[in-house]
Amino acid sequence: MATVSPSWNYTLHLPRDPRASGIARGTLRLVLAAHDLAQHSPTAELLASELLSNAHLHTKGPYALRIGSKEPDRLMVAVWDSDPRVPDGFKEGAPVVVPEQDAEHGRGLHLVRACADAWGVSGASNGGKLLWAECGEAR
Repeated sequence: MATVSPSWNYTLHLPRDPRASGIARGTLRLVLAAHDLAQHSPTAELLASELLSNAHLHTKGPYALRIGSKEPDRLMVAVWDSDPRVPDGFKEGAPVVVPEQDAEHGRGLHLVRACADAWGVSGASNGGKLLWAECGEAR
């Protein structure tokens, strides 16, 4: 008899601290292992790291990591922050801009777009925004 996995989600509120990204990645690994999704850890950690770094570097307020799954073997990694501005790389219809080879910054959202199966932004308002990325088996 086949079983259906219920949807689940977790939110980790993070302080404005440069160590927060490492703590979030450790939490992400534990959550994925608990849900038998450890095979997604490398991609999910990269997505989380880049989204968290973007929030830490480009916003002034708090931020949070959200991890969830609505379908078996499909994972959503998202970062909420209090700044309503959507980064250029996540604006609808934005062209894919490949950073210069010797550029020290600007690769994060490009990596997210390249490694995620789907990505986007939700809830951009005065209350902040949620940048999200999905990975896992194709629907």
